[in-house]
Amino acid sequence: MSFATAIMFVCPQAAGVRAAPAPAQVATAVDTAFRPLLAKYDVPGIAVAVTVDGRDYFFAYGVAAKATGAPVTKDTLFEIGSVSKIFTATLACYAQALGTLSLDDHASKYMPQLRGSAIDAASLLNLGTFTAGGLPLQFPDSVRGEASMVTYFKQWKPSAAPGTQRKYSNPSIGLLGHVTALAMRGKFSDLIESKVFPALGLRHSYIHVPAAAMDTYAWGYDKAGKAIRVHPGMFDAEAYGVKSSAADMIRLVEANVRPETLAPAIRRAVEGTQVGYFKSGELVQGLGWEQYPYPVTRERLLAGNADTMAYDAHPATRLVPERAPSAPTLFNKTGSTNGFAAYVVFVPQKRIGLVMLANRNFPIAARVNAAYAVLDGLAAATP
Repeated sequence: MSFATAIMFVCPQAAGVRAAPAPAQVATAVDTAFRPLLAKYDVPGIAVAVTVDGRDYFFAYGVAAKATGAPVTKDTLFEIGSVSKIFTATLACYAQALGTLSLDDHASKYMPQLRGSAIDAASLLNLGTFTAGGLPLQFPDSVRGEASMVTYFKQWKPSAAPGTQRKYSNPSIGLLGHVTALAMRGKFSDLIESKVFPALGLRHSYIHVPAAAMDTYAWGYDKAGKAIRVHPGMFDAEAYGVKSSAADMIRLVEANVRPETLAPAIRRAVEGTQVGYFKSGELVQGLGWEQYPYPVTRERLLAGNADTMAYDAHPATRLVPERAPSAPTLFNKTGSTNGFAAYVVFVPQKRIGLVMLANRNFPIAARVNAAYAVLDGLAAATP
C-alpha cells in the first residue's frame, strides 16, 4: 500500500485534570499497534482516537477511498456496524429516564399484535441483552418489511426461557429499538439523529448520511477489494446502521467516562447502558456494552470477543444485584459490516478509552490485541 501516513491531532487538555502522557508516548503506542494492520490485512484506511484524562489524540492512516486517494481524517465517516447497538440501548434508557417506557415492559404493550406470542414472554431488558430465548443473529431473507417482521415474531419458537441464554441477535435489539420508537411516538432514525446524537455532542454522525456529508463518507472494501457500502435491511438502523467519525465516537466514549457532564436525562440513559445484567461466558452483558471486571487479562478479553460469542448460544445467569457502573469495569463493543470494522473500548475509572474505525472488515482478535496493547500501556502510566 502506497499511502500509509499517520497524522496526529491533539486537542487541548481540559482545565483541572492531571498531566496526561506525552503526545509522543501515545503516538508511539498507537503507531506500533495499529500501523502494521494496514499491510497485514490490506486495510485501505484506519482512524484511531484515544482519550486520556480528558485529552484527545487522533491518528489517521491511509485512504478513505482508493479511487480518489482521499486521506482518512478524524472526521471521515465510517460504518460502525454493531457499535450502532449502543445508540439503540441509549435511546431505550433515555425513554425510560423520561418515563416513556420501562425496561420491564413487554413488546405487546406497544405492539398489541404480539400479545400471547412467545416473544412477548421476554421483557424489553431481555431484548436488549440478547436473552429473549434464542433469537437468531439475523432475520431470514424472507423478512423484508414490517408486516413480515410481525409475522416472524408471532411465529418464532424459543429454544430457552427468557433470561437463561445469551444469543447475540440483530432481531432482538432491533425489536427493542422499534418498540422504543413506538413508545416515543417517533421514527427510530429520527429519534437517534435528533435526540441522542445532539445530547451526546455528536455533530457528524448519521443513520442516513445527508448529501452535504457524502464527500466525507469512506468507501468500504470487501474480501475481493470491491468498493461497497452497507445495504438496507430489516432493523438495519437499530442494529448496524450508524455512520460516524473518530472525532464523534471518542465523544461518545468521553460521555461514558464522565456522564456527570451530561444533561440529567441523557446522563441517566448513559449510566443505564453501563449496568451489567447477565453473566455469560467471559463477559457481563449490559445494554449494548459488553463488560469485564477491571483489570482484565488479554486472554479473557479475546475470549469474550471470540466468534463463538457472536454465533453460538451460551448459558446466561442474571446478576443479583446488578453490576453497578461504579465498579471498576472495562466496557467494549465491536462492529462490522461487509466493508468496515470498528472497535470501541474504555475504562471509566482510569479515564482512558480508544476508538478504531477501518474501511475493511478484518479479524476482531486483531482489533482487540491492538487496542489492548495501547490501553494497557496508558493504564500503567495513569494513576
